Amino acid sequence: MVLSSAARCYLFVLLLSFGGPRVAWAQEVVRFTINGTVRGARGETLPGASVAVPALGTGTAADSLGRYSLNLPAGRHQLLVAFVGYQQVTRDINLTRNQRLSFALEESGNELGEVVVEGSVSLEQKLKTTQMGVEHLSIREAKLLPALFGEVDILKTLQLKPGVQSGGEGTSGLFVRGGSSDQNLVLIDNALVYNPNHLFGLFSVFNSDAVQSVDLYKSGFPAQFGGRLSSVVDVKMREGDRQHYVATGGVGLISSRLTYEGPINKGKGSFIVSGRRTYFDIFTRALNEANKNKEDYSPIPDYYFYDFNAKANYTLGEKDQIFLTGYLGRDTFGFNSPGGFNFDFSWGNTIGTLRWNHTFSPKLFVNTSVSVSDYKYNLTNRLDQFSFGLGSSITDYSARTDFEYTPDDRHVLKAGAQLTQHRFGVGRLEANSGDGRINFGSDVSYTGTDAALYASDNYKASDKLQLEGGLRLTGFRSGSDQYGGLEPRASARYSLSERTSLKASYALMYQYVHLVTNSGASLPTDIWYPSRLSVKPQRSQQTSAGVSFLLGRGKYLLTNEAYYKWGQNQVDFRDGAQLFVNPELDSEFIFGKSWSYGNEVYLEKKTGKTTGWIGYTLAWSWRNFQPQRGTNGVNNGEDFHPNYDRRHNLTVVALHQLNARINLTASFIYTSGSLTTLPLGRFGLQDIPGSRTGIDPRPVPIYPNRNSYQLIPYHRLDLGVVYKIGSRLNQDLTLSIYNAYNRRNAYFVFFEAVRDETTDRTTGFQAKQVSLFPIIPSLTYNFRF
Repeated sequence: MVLSSAARCYLFVLLLSFGGPRVAWAQEVVRFTINGTVRGARGETLPGASVAVPALGTGTAADSLGRYSLNLPAGRHQLLVAFVGYQQVTRDINLTRNQRLSFALEESGNELGEVVVEGSVSLEQKLKTTQMGVEHLSIREAKLLPALFGEVDILKTLQLKPGVQSGGEGTSGLFVRGGSSDQNLVLIDNALVYNPNHLFGLFSVFNSDAVQSVDLYKSGFPAQFGGRLSSVVDVKMREGDRQHYVATGGVGLISSRLTYEGPINKGKGSFIVSGRRTYFDIFTRALNEANKNKEDYSPIPDYYFYDFNAKANYTLGEKDQIFLTGYLGRDTFGFNSPGGFNFDFSWGNTIGTLRWNHTFSPKLFVNTSVSVSDYKYNLTNRLDQFSFGLGSSITDYSARTDFEYTPDDRHVLKAGAQLTQHRFGVGRLEANSGDGRINFGSDVSYTGTDAALYASDNYKASDKLQLEGGLRLTGFRSGSDQYGGLEPRASARYSLSERTSLKASYALMYQYVHLVTNSGASLPTDIWYPSRLSVKPQRSQQTSAGVSFLLGRGKYLLTNEAYYKWGQNQVDFRDGAQLFVNPELDSEFIFGKSWSYGNEVYLEKKTGKTTGWIGYTLAWSWRNFQPQRGTNGVNNGEDFHPNYDRRHNLTVVALHQLNARINLTASFIYTSGSLTTLPLGRFGLQDIPGSRTGIDPRPVPIYPNRNSYQLIPYHRLDLGVVYKIGSRLNQDLTLSIYNAYNRRNAYFVFFEAVRDETTDRTTGFQAKQVSLFPIIPSLTYNFRF
């Protein structure tokens, strides 16, 4: 039976009149989106700033560019905008359409604001995010910590986080969850940095005055990142003060730095330029000049490094903003002897990025950037009229675009594409003589193209369950060789309560370029080589799971995270490999597998007069290279630990504000000793070059399996005091004491011959330990005007 319209209306009135069944009429709730940016009053972006409507129990956090987007029902609301170390802002709005609202927060004026870890993601945000294995570090936090020679280094600060190992005493190399140093993707404003080190790894290339923050991803990698297996180090540069012209800098024990920043068309844009230079060479040249006439004097080599950062941004309109970033850094090492032998060595990075940010609507953003990254080294020897040169380089030209779409408050969709053209200068050799009799050269180079497409969705399934899934399609081509693969990414967070959450993640990664090195540390002479011929892409998978707790009324975050990582096509080299200027370098590679697993416990506190963290890692790393290509593999195909394997790693970091002017800082590190290979014994050979016939046979060492010896445990305490001076507390004196109790940690071990003075024969060998750094105090003056 079909009722007419009049009959349906009559039936409805009748039901209401006689108290019949209640009919619920669901009126669709009209919703609108507000979006914009959250900045500091000087124009700095504030990633992680919260924008919330407490009355509705909803909110969001600004992304790495300070952008936010919030979907709300129509009507009147009170917004609360907050960021640690800045004054909160409330704003009453009447939402009748999509709106764009941006906020500028003033730094906190109370005394507690000085001891809060400013510029950091809050502990509650860390608890609620789906992302696992991520560490956010603000440069304000890093500047308070004691540092070697007073030189603040963000990479060394990352070594204080669980799951991260250093390459050796004082070095800035990173070995993350059992991965090698070349398996870290290091970015500065989306441009790739191939060698992030100065002074043979003792310092990083990142000037603390030019850096705003750094994010370290150890697992559950977002789909927009790829190309490496172990970690992503995403460094963001400061954008400069949009309101005032400001000069900052510092004078330290080994270097000085100066930064100048200010507005471009006040309120529309800003710029920042920053430079840093060491002055070892000033003192060594003076010493060499004073002693040049002494017959037994050996000149001290000449060394210095410098770097220059620049960034500018400008708002073209309500929907468009452009950014320009540049970096130039060089290390120079030289030696000139009175005998006519000269040695010159230089290396460094040149990086540039142009980025355009466009807002299509309150729900859709796009970032498009083009960048160039160039790394090269040159080594030259000269002896009288003969000269010899060796060099290598890698240059990338890259373009990428990234979309972010927020259709509602449950989904955040991201998608993008990237294309990179590589030029590999694997080896360049030149030799000539002044009379022209010798003149030859050799150059080995390759090209490669790297492409990627990705898409991901961060989905809020319920108030308790949040999921993030992504897929990255990658491809690489060098010559006639081409490779590709799918890289799935997935992570999940389930809230057991407001203060407890469970997390899990999985990621698969490919690496198409490889570092050619014969040492455990990243050296400037290392060579980058593409996947081609027999050198297949490296591949790694990682799964992790953990639990997080907010304790002490939200003041502490305790996390426990376990991981397992396994990889294929890991690269090593056959014994006696020829690595330089070799047109058949792929024949020197051998390939194997790796696996690592461990558990990381982390306790962090960000507010109050005392802040800091405690981290402990229990981990194992393994590698295996079976006999292949005419070799016995490594250790005859038996499993072995790489030299950066550490069973135990404990770090304790404490920052305490004594009063408005004085901050006390301390950090303590304990790790198991590094692994190395030492001879078990020696046997003597008679009548060969190097031996004295009938007196002293030449000893030949007998080596056991690789990395079968462990050095003594490493531990060190660093202390620091930051004393603020000036009427506005805009200057400070920072005293750092590196290795405060003068621990003699082992850098390496060598053997010294023991001789019988009567017979002048070698009777044995004695192991000697070399320690690099004793207790080192340093004083740095920092200013801001």
